[in-house]
Amino acid sequence: MPVEFSRVSPKRKQALVLVIDGGLEDFSATSFIDSKRSLLDEAKDDLAARERTVLGHIGWATRSGEARSCNDAVAASVVAWLEASGHDAAVWTDLNGNFHDHTGQAFSHLRALAYLQDLSGASLHEAWRYITYAPAQTDTPFRRFLAQQPWWLSLADEFNPGIA
Repeated sequence: MPVEFSRVSPKRKQALVLVIDGGLEDFSATSFIDSKRSLLDEAKDDLAARERTVLGHIGWATRSGEARSCNDAVAASVVAWLEASGHDAAVWTDLNGNFHDHTGQAFSHLRALAYLQDLSGASLHEAWRYITYAPAQTDTPFRRFLAQQPWWLSLADEFNPGIA
């Protein structure tokens, strides 16, 4: 899926978090879990409760092509995945990247790095934790960029001594 750490999350102390972004050209491996629910509406309710959000922030699609998303390209990507995977439907947290809204600048690797460098305390720790512990297969371009930044790598000693 086209995912990137391009959303500033108030829920996560202003950390950058992953969102599905239909405007991206690079796709990354993502994970999914099968719902215990057999009805799409129940699966949407479950995800909304887990994400502590409203149903309007839950995207969904069916293999037959029905979909609701804040981004048509995202919905089309999910429908294509459903057709290929054989799953009947999918639900996801459906939020756009909002980096520009918070910084006044379009998302780029250098701007996101500068944003992270301006964080401190619990906000920086949460950003490091969220990006570091996202599933390894979610290998986004920004995550690869951060893996080459000495400042970012040095945070492991601060936040997780002896593990780096």
